[in-house]
Amino acid sequence: MFGIGMPEFLVILVIALIIFGPGKLPEIGDSIGKAIRGFKKAMEEPGKGDDKKPDSQENDKK
Repeated sequence: MFGIGMPEFLVILVIALIIFGPGKLPEIGDSIGKAIRGFKKAMEEPGKGDDKKPDSQENDKK
């Protein structure tokens, strides 16, 4: 898992628990999960984005 072992992962979780507190962690986890799902959905939907084909007239002018 990204070169992070279980001890390192537990240290990160404990630090996050100390910084944010037990009440805020589920909220943070939920928002991170939604962001990851949105990113995966955007990666799976080809053709729905900024990749518009240039007009042939623009290519002729160059």
